[in-house]
Order: sequence, then structure tokens, then C-alpha cells
Amino acid sequence: MLKLTERLGPIEASQASDTLTLPYELRIRGRLKAMSDAGRELGLFLDRGPVLQDGEGLRAESGELVRIQAAVEPVVTARIAAGLPLARLAYHLGNRHVQLALGEDEEGGFVRFPPDHVLEELATLLGATLVHHQVPFDPESGAYSQVGHSHGHDHTHGQDHSHAHEHDHAH
Repeated sequence: MLKLTERLGPIEASQASDTLTLPYELRIRGRLKAMSDAGRELGLFLDRGPVLQDGEGLRAESGELVRIQAAVEPVVTARIAAGLPLARLAYHLGNRHVQLALGEDEEGGFVRFPPDHVLEELATLLGATLVHHQVPFDPESGAYSQVGHSHGHDHTHGQDHSHAHEHDHAH
């Protein structure tokens, strides 16, 4: 098994000897056994901390580099008018303690989240148009991940993710 022990930040695809494609729910873990995209057995032995990002490199004990790829997974993209409507949508969805990806493309701004009938109903009530599709899910890392103590805060954020799952099903 190739033991991956060091986070490197973004690396070029040409630098890596292999890739590891993971959905968001597995990119939040520091310990994981997985199969690489080339079929090799890998073990992640990383400090708890930031979510593994698409394009991030990991160094193995042997010195080999593996590049993380965000898996394509089911998501809901909510679109609404820019300005206050978009801010209100992001606020109310974020207030539910779920992971959200915020973005902008040729169609305008959007809020993206994993499929959930409660969140979808809320977004629709706020005036959003919803699109169900499959793309890599890369949510916001949170304000605290930008400061020096990101490991503790991101760990807590991961706990919020678990809480949100339980909370959503309670409704």
C-alpha cells in the first residue's frame, strides 16, 4: 500500500504518478484506504485539516506524488437574481449548517448543494430555479480556514456537516 502522508497544495497533473478521485464526503477525511485511479491501493495518513481540493498533491513516504481529483457527484444548483435575492438564498441555506458551493458562470451567480428535499423546497420558496445535475462538488471552506488556526476550525466544520445530515433528516 502506498502511504500518503503529506499535503502539498496544488500541483500540475504532470508532476503526479497517479490520481485519486474522491467525492466530497471522502475528501474531508484525513484517514482513508482507497484505490487510486490506476488501481493501486492507497492509504491516507494526513493530519486533520482542510478539505482535500481538486488538483491538490499528496506525497507518499516513498516520495511519489498523487494528485486529488474531485469526483463528479449529484448536486443541486440554485439560481436566483443577483444582489439581495442571491444573498438571502445563500444566507438561509447557510443558516441550515450545510456545505454550500458559491459560484458564478455565464448564467450568473449560483448556490450549489447536495440533493436534499428540504433545502430544495426552501430554495424554491425563496424564488430560486433549481437544476439537478452531476459535477464535482467543491464547497466553500469557511472563513476560519483563511487564518492560522485552520486545522481546529475545519475539524469543527466537518462536525457541522455531520450535524446537518442528522438535522435535515429530522425535518
